Amino acid sequence: MIDIHSHILPGIDDGAQTMDDSILMAKAAVEDGIHTIIATPHHKNGQYDNYKTQIIELTAELNHQLHIHHIPLTVLPGQETRIHGEMVEGIRSEDILTLNNQGSYVFVEFPFDAVPRYAKQLLFDIQLEGYQPIIVHPERNRQIIEHPDILYSLVKKGAFTQITAGSVTGQFGKNVQKFTRQLIEANQTHLIASDAHNTESRGFCMTDAYEEIRENYGASMVYLFAENAEYVVNGENLASDSPSHIKKKRKLFGVF
Repeated sequence: MIDIHSHILPGIDDGAQTMDDSILMAKAAVEDGIHTIIATPHHKNGQYDNYKTQIIELTAELNHQLHIHHIPLTVLPGQETRIHGEMVEGIRSEDILTLNNQGSYVFVEFPFDAVPRYAKQLLFDIQLEGYQPIIVHPERNRQIIEHPDILYSLVKKGAFTQITAGSVTGQFGKNVQKFTRQLIEANQTHLIASDAHNTESRGFCMTDAYEEIRENYGASMVYLFAENAEYVVNGENLASDSPSHIKKKRKLFGVF
């Protein structure tokens, strides 16, 4: 498997804190069936700033350590950038790193409780620059859960999305799990990744997530997610179907 979202680089965000932590995460990834992983440390989220050059250098150092420890995992450089008004300028100045440094796909993270009003225009501007925005873990965004047409309109305009393996398996609660399934069924998501931060509370569980998807949606959906992860790594076009609206069920008051 390929995992396109993780916090495996040591000491630069709220993921692995030391190289030993990174090694433990690498071993856990391999045990979960992952052979390639993109390291995507936080950037511009108000707490962490991790720039392209630093990430590439630390990724190379981690791969060297994995080679020394005979761990069959390849780590590729990436970045999880919190949406901000200067993102296009950051891409132009190469402060912002595309996934696997392929010059195509860019992670965009929203705050967990809201979607900025300028998001639609900014995602469009990113596409005008020749890049493809991937919105990470939208299923955990409170405003999107309450108003799913927000995400629908962004996907309809060309943005891609990535759901979290733990959301599929219920790690973040039943409500998030239910909404995640709705996103899959509405063709509003295109990728699945671990967003792993450690080997304990925020592990990989990619195998469990894929099995859950296989049981509920069949092998074709598993292939779609798996192939799209490979396309991201290679900077190729993602497979996608036209999104549909998520219909929110009305509550029937007075009926018990």
